Amino acid sequence: MGRQKSSMKIETIFEKKKPVLSFEIFPPKKEAAIKNIDETLEALSILHPDYISVTFGAGGSCTNNLTVEIAKKIKHRYHIEPLVHLTCINHSREEICMILDQLKEADIQNILALRGDINPEIERKHDFEYASDLVKFIKENGDFSVGGACYPEIHMEARDEIEDILNLKKKVDNGAGYLISQLFFDNEVFYDFQNKAKIAGIQVPIEAGIMPVINKAQIEKMVSLCGASLPGKFSRMMQKYGNDKEALFDAGIAYAINQIVDLLAHDVDGIHIFTMNNPEVAKRICEGIKTLI
Repeated sequence: MGRQKSSMKIETIFEKKKPVLSFEIFPPKKEAAIKNIDETLEALSILHPDYISVTFGAGGSCTNNLTVEIAKKIKHRYHIEPLVHLTCINHSREEICMILDQLKEADIQNILALRGDINPEIERKHDFEYASDLVKFIKENGDFSVGGACYPEIHMEARDEIEDILNLKKKVDNGAGYLISQLFFDNEVFYDFQNKAKIAGIQVPIEAGIMPVINKAQIEKMVSLCGASLPGKFSRMMQKYGNDKEALFDAGIAYAINQIVDLLAHDVDGIHIFTMNNPEVAKRICEGIKTLI
C-alpha cells in the first residue's frame, strides 16, 4: 500500500495499480470540529491509501467550503491525492465555476461528480439536472479527472434497471473515467451489476464501496436512503448484535473484511471504505487485508 505521488489523476492510479484502496471522510458540520478531522487524517495517512475522498454537504457554501479546505490538507500536508465530491442539484452554473476555480488554484484535479440528494429545505437549482450534465461541464472547463457514482441495486429514482444502466453509460460517455459504487452488503449483487455494466459497454474501473456496520441506527438510515438489500447473514448479525455497541463493531468489521476478501478474490478494481470519520474502522480493516492488497 505505497503512497502515491502528488498531482496524480485517479484515472492514472487505476491504470498503475490494482486493486486501488481509498477512504471516504466527510467535513464536520461545525468548523470548531475541524481539529477532529486533522486527527482523523493523521491516522488515515499512516495507512497509505491511494486517495481520500471528501464528501460535499447539500448546503455547502462556495465561499466557505470546508470540503475544499480539507482536500487541500490531504494533498499538501499528507501528500495523498484528494477526491472532492461535487454536487450540482443545489448549485448554479456560476457557483460550480467558482468551486472549479478554487480547485484549480489548489492544484486539485480529482472530482466525484454527483447530482446530490433532493432536500426540500434547500433550494433546488436547475442548471444541471443530472450528474451526467455535471460530468460534461467539468470536463469542458478544466483538466480534471472525473469519477461518477453507480448503484449496484439500481438508483431509487430510476424506472427500472435498464434506464439506470443507460443513465450510467451516459455519465461515462460524458467523461467519467471511473466509478465508485454505493454501499452494498451482498457481493453477488455487485458481481451481477458488473456484468450488466460490461454488457452495456461500460469499460471504466468500478470501485466497490464498502460501509462497515458499526452503528445500527446509522446503517438503517443509509439503507433507507439507498435501498440496499440485506442478505440473511447480515440481518442475523444485526438482530443478534445490534443493541451491543462493542459486539456490533467487531461483527461489522468482520463482515466488511469478509466482503472485501471475496471482492479481492474476484479481482475487483478497487475498495472504497466509507470510514464515517472513524480511523479505527479503516485501521482494523487494513489489518485484516494487509497481505491481500
